Amino acid sequence: MTKLIDEERKQQGDIINTLVLGVARSYAAEALKPKFSSKYLIQHVSQKLIPAVKEFEKSYQPPVTHLGRVLSVGDGIARVYGLKSVQAGELVCFDSGVKGMALNLQSDHVGVVVFGNDSAIHQGDLVYRTGQIVNVPIGPGTLGRVTDALGQPIDGKGPLTNVRSSLVEVKAPGIVARQSVREPLYTGVKAVDALVPIGRGQRELIIGDRQTGKTAIAVDCILHQKACNELTHKNNRVYCVYVAIGQKRSTVAQLVKLFQQAGALKFTIIVSATASDAAPLQFLAPYSACAMAEYFRDTGKHALIIYDDLSKQSVAYRQMSLLLRRPPGREAFPGDVFYLHSRLLERAAKMSKAMGGGSLTAFPVIETQAGDVSAYIATNVISITDGQIFLETELFYKGIRPALNVGLSVSRVGSAAQFPAMKQVAGTLKLELAQYREVAAFAQFGSDLDAATQYVLERGARLTEILKQRQFNPMPIEQQVVVVYAATKGYMDKVAVSDITAAEAAVLKHVNPAVYKA
Repeated sequence: MTKLIDEERKQQGDIINTLVLGVARSYAAEALKPKFSSKYLIQHVSQKLIPAVKEFEKSYQPPVTHLGRVLSVGDGIARVYGLKSVQAGELVCFDSGVKGMALNLQSDHVGVVVFGNDSAIHQGDLVYRTGQIVNVPIGPGTLGRVTDALGQPIDGKGPLTNVRSSLVEVKAPGIVARQSVREPLYTGVKAVDALVPIGRGQRELIIGDRQTGKTAIAVDCILHQKACNELTHKNNRVYCVYVAIGQKRSTVAQLVKLFQQAGALKFTIIVSATASDAAPLQFLAPYSACAMAEYFRDTGKHALIIYDDLSKQSVAYRQMSLLLRRPPGREAFPGDVFYLHSRLLERAAKMSKAMGGGSLTAFPVIETQAGDVSAYIATNVISITDGQIFLETELFYKGIRPALNVGLSVSRVGSAAQFPAMKQVAGTLKLELAQYREVAAFAQFGSDLDAATQYVLERGARLTEILKQRQFNPMPIEQQVVVVYAATKGYMDKVAVSDITAAEAAVLKHVNPAVYKA
């Protein structure tokens, strides 16, 4: 620190010397004129210079640069001495150019999480305050781009244009600024739109084991928004944000290629914090993406954000917290892990008309282990969201895809926003499927079944078949209504289960197009 004080004193001396030199030069030119004697010049300069220097000394405040030094660094965490006035969540910069965020403000040091590789940081390196809380670029210029957790483009298309900065952490809208969910958001997935309808501004959890089709439902929803956006007014379009947390780079590259081929990338922002990125970036990515999506919500437009997945974000946060010496709780997660997700998901809302009437719909994804929905993170997010789509491994391997468990999946607020025609035709669908599951469990124990039970089994098998859908093949809501109507009204009862898919295609082909416009 003594060295820093010496540097500031030297800087102050340099400024005074510059001032003296400037005054002296101005009078040196006058000295060349014959009317002034050297004695007169010295007196005149002294009269002007001495008061100016005294006044300068009184008013001068040397520029203060808040610096710190690295005490230790490792595992993406740096302990820094100094930075006395640093703010929680402030962006700091290391000598090597690597950036970090101040998280732990201790009495004797500051705990900084490093955004990137910490191998370039060494003990004794200088750390500089930026005076800025972590922020990201937002605006229409982010559409069609792939960025990292700090909003820096990583798609090779050059810098972002038509953007402005926004804080990553923003307070969620209050009660008065919201209104109830009443507008439908169509996913293009028959099982979801019929059984667990989603409304704009809702938070619907997608939960299930690995390899059960969680990402497939989310991606289908984005592809369907592209189809809907091309048929609606620009003010009613839904802009999508996909956040890849802890995924493989190859997986993200495949998604980008898929969106490009489908023409959906122009309505989509992809924020990537892959498995090879530092834990702080995986922790920050959902908040950065949410800030980008909030731009559309706050300008009266509509946005959909998919967090894929929050399980990996909570693991990254646990890693950071343990390395920062924060006390662990259940499953070694820190005590504020609930707040980690609640403050993120509460930012999804349907805004009131006075606030522009925009909306932000959230699809958080949670990965379970062996179907355990009672795990810590799973129960936390279930309690925060407005419903869940539960995908089951057993159904997936039976060929029922999407593998949606009708009994455990629910939408708490979406029914008010369901498409009226779908609400009318799908009213009995969930009940009939529940009866089918119950009867099917007992039917395998005996062969003598009465006619009523046999009818429930046959109808349930056909309803289950009609809800199957190929991946990346979303269906317009009008066609969904026709298919569900045909199934629930008994028009498919005489069709063999193996022929249901062909019968569905034939029905859609022969329906009068005027029906879809009704």
